[in-house]
Amino acid sequence: MDEQEILAIAIIRPFEGREQEVLNVLRDFYVVLQQKGYSRDQLFREDAFSPRYFNFRYWKSAITRSQAYEDSDIHQYWQKLSEICEVEKIYEQLHEVKFGEKALTTDLRG
Repeated sequence: MDEQEILAIAIIRPFEGREQEVLNVLRDFYVVLQQKGYSRDQLFREDAFSPRYFNFRYWKSAITRSQAYEDSDIHQYWQKLSEICEVEKIYEQLHEVKFGEKALTTDLRG
């Protein structure tokens, strides 16, 4: 992960019968976010039979994240998604925990 990037994770559950529509909207949404230079996204599924998806969004920076929040093109996707799925949980700003060499030998190995 780039030093300036901000990781956000959203847990998404499509409404009954709307799974393919959610996937189509997310695919198009990811293209727009990337074309505008806001973020790069990855989508994971918990299990092949689970309706739960995990969206990993790497915002390019705090500035581009703010720009996206003000972009009407982006709001259209968020609105559409609210109609076809539930966002169970959002982790807005996760930071990587870095371990120094001394911390690894002292703290983790005893």
